[in-house]
Amino acid sequence: MGTINLVLYQPEIPQNTGNIMRTCLATNTILHLIEPLGFSLNEREVKRSGANYIKDVHYLTYKNWEEFLEKNKGEMYFLSRYGLTSVHKLDVSNTERDYYFVLGKESSGIPSEILKANLQHCIRLPMTDKVRALNVSNVAAIIVYEALRQQEFPNLSEFEPESMKGKDFLLRD
Repeated sequence: MGTINLVLYQPEIPQNTGNIMRTCLATNTILHLIEPLGFSLNEREVKRSGANYIKDVHYLTYKNWEEFLEKNKGEMYFLSRYGLTSVHKLDVSNTERDYYFVLGKESSGIPSEILKANLQHCIRLPMTDKVRALNVSNVAAIIVYEALRQQEFPNLSEFEPESMKGKDFLLRD
């Protein structure tokens, strides 16, 4: 079975990474963090936005882009405002393949040399000309859920688990 992976290239804001960690845990997505990080993973802000789930998140760190590439193989897509392909043209429905979605650092995105070398795999989310880009944690959630939608949400619960309040919670008196 393939995996869905989010790759954060040199993330700078701990709250964004914490939010992304929560999304990864909720969706069985593997998170890859490429250093340098703009914060420590022990910081209070990461833990708060990750809602104390961080200990359960499957994440890996890499010293640099080259180390990440050496250790990971699969289809890579780069989320960028400069992407020439819209997200709705993406086909990641094959559950046997590994997919990697790369998101850049908040201040400057993914380096242009990486984007230029992978231009055919640069994806853009449609939006108005009123904003430059969406928040990285929003982009992460959108792309992960689009991939999961195409794969029919494998191994995810569509209803509130019985271990929590349960599917019929709202029907109870």
